[in-house]
Amino acid sequence: MFENLSVKLDKAFKTLKGQGRITEINVATTVKEIRKALIDADVNYKVAKQVTDTIKEKALGREVLISVSPGQLLVKITHEELTELMGGDKEDISIKGDPAVILIAGLQGSGKTTFSGKLANYLKKQGRQVLLVACDIYRPAAIDQLKVLGEQVGVEVYAEPENKDAVQIAKNAIQFAKNNHKKIVIVDTAGRLAIDEEMMNEITKVKEVLKPSETLFVVDSMTGQDAVNTAKTFNDRLDFDGVVLTKLDGDARGGAALSIRSVVEKPIKFMSTGEKMENLDVFHPDRMAQRILGMGDVVSLVEKAQQVFDEEEAKRLNSKIRKNQFDFEDFMTQLQQIKKMGSIKDIVGMLPGMNKMMKDVEIDDNAFVPIEAIINSMTPAERQNPDLINGSRKKRIASGSGTSIQQINNLLKQFEDMRKMMKMMNKTGGKGLPKMGMRR
Repeated sequence: MFENLSVKLDKAFKTLKGQGRITEINVATTVKEIRKALIDADVNYKVAKQVTDTIKEKALGREVLISVSPGQLLVKITHEELTELMGGDKEDISIKGDPAVILIAGLQGSGKTTFSGKLANYLKKQGRQVLLVACDIYRPAAIDQLKVLGEQVGVEVYAEPENKDAVQIAKNAIQFAKNNHKKIVIVDTAGRLAIDEEMMNEITKVKEVLKPSETLFVVDSMTGQDAVNTAKTFNDRLDFDGVVLTKLDGDARGGAALSIRSVVEKPIKFMSTGEKMENLDVFHPDRMAQRILGMGDVVSLVEKAQQVFDEEEAKRLNSKIRKNQFDFEDFMTQLQQIKKMGSIKDIVGMLPGMNKMMKDVEIDDNAFVPIEAIINSMTPAERQNPDLINGSRKKRIASGSGTSIQQINNLLKQFEDMRKMMKMMNKTGGKGLPKMGMRR
């Protein structure tokens, strides 16, 4: 979502590239471009001005070390200010009470129900007993949607389809949770297409009855400054504890994420991308600032990998690589693990510098589909020994996978190149990769 902002900020910093020292003139020029980039990204004007004024003040007040260029210094200062703007440190949700109650609020279409399912999945993976509660009594199929999500993540859903009293449903759900030893109750409340008095009164009453340890306001990031204004209105009435940013994989300009903390003075606690139940991340302001500035987010990437990669499987795979026995069965297993980590575009964005390199490249999450089809059309013997695949076998695999012989040849060539690289890494003890020229 921050691609355009990242590109414009990178362009702004190039103003200082090659400059030997920081001056009021070159800093003013760069800061002007940073402010323009933030405003173009739909950041609140007052917030953008305040941030860039601070960047300018800090830049002119610092001595530049011999080993640090003016451009690097300004990137560092900008990173510090973006981090501070988004909250400084990450803030965890409060889980207190027996059961602990987490109330979910937001407008219709913001992604409340999907987030409720994701949060249930997130907490269940921590070994907690979770109950989802359907208190959206207005939107058609809202209860059914929550039940489907609950089934996906293996969490029970409490619902009363015939009851049109959200407050009473909430009360009954708490009693059900106590009777069934559920330690956390996530309450999905009704949303509207716009803020209205009836909606506010209802959710206020639900909060008064439940006394939740955590109230989260879900914001659709793609609505820009409207999201910030809506959050402020809700906070004035509901006094929520934190914000959840959804649809961060969309085409939003990013202003909501950068402005919302400053405007409502409440922390962003989670960010959500895509429809998969695993696509939920704790919000780290410093890591998000790194991604915006093209520095990547290796720590989050490692954390995602640790969540999906099995330690024993990793040891087994490492042993096969060491023995030069890596085959298509292993390759398929790795593809499945990578897919669990989230969208490919999101993963690439966590690698330093990759956003800039890939800015004009379309990254399709379906790119793995033909590869999987080809491997699935191979016999077990062919997967374990790709050298067996001759012309007639390629025809059979192409027919079975709905691909062309050229696609099969390309995959076999890429796989063989990868195996050669692994073999070379084994010879060098894994200390370095051989230099490879770009094929044209």
